Amino acid sequence: MTTVEIVDRSSMIDKLRDGLVLKPRETAIVTIDMHRGHLDPKVATMAAKPEDATRVIAAAKELLSLARASGIPVIHVKLVYRKIPGIGSEGMTQPFWRALHDMVSDEDRLTPGRRSTVDDHNIVGSPGTELIPELYADGDYVIDNKKRLDCFHGTDLKALLEILGAKTVCLMGINTNTCVLNTAFTAFNNDYRVVVLADCVASMYGDDLHELGLQNIVRCLGWTLNNTQFREKLEQGATRND
Repeated sequence: MTTVEIVDRSSMIDKLRDGLVLKPRETAIVTIDMHRGHLDPKVATMAAKPEDATRVIAAAKELLSLARASGIPVIHVKLVYRKIPGIGSEGMTQPFWRALHDMVSDEDRLTPGRRSTVDDHNIVGSPGTELIPELYADGDYVIDNKKRLDCFHGTDLKALLEILGAKTVCLMGINTNTCVLNTAFTAFNNDYRVVVLADCVASMYGDDLHELGLQNIVRCLGWTLNNTQFREKLEQGATRND
């Protein structure tokens, strides 16, 4: 495999981050597929690495508590599939996912070194569809009809963001390089300010694709902030009147 050096764009990234303003009243948090199907190894059908799951849950719990205390709405978007007679899960109509089941062994699918399945992933009523309990609080919003990688596709996420008056969309969840990145592209194309919360994302596909997702965001689409930087930006934004 060819090794590719990551281009150093730190000067551009630092300048853009310094200029970023987060106003709580114009910000919304969107959590992406932070359900047991990815983050609870006891039931996960597309499991993140255990150490990634532990890190992401802890960081997300801290950040979501901060966001709620600042009056920022939290929207949980999760994938849930029906089973269709003669087809399998709704995900099996996607040709690539179908090919994975027809041509590739369980141990050599999407998650390197771990079993994964689209056909049995997050079927309605299964434990995998449940949000990680410590990440949900009364007053949060839940969208549970996501079917593909993009949280906007086929859901009412955009309508809800408009009702809430959001201009900045902060993303966290699984997977950095697929659902988070796809959602970031659509948010960008709808003229939202896009922020990815870097401590609160991971990829079941591998660390290389996790890094690819973060680099694509910060160099092409928006900002990445760790929890400390997010807190600082909120404190600065809360004092702005413009």
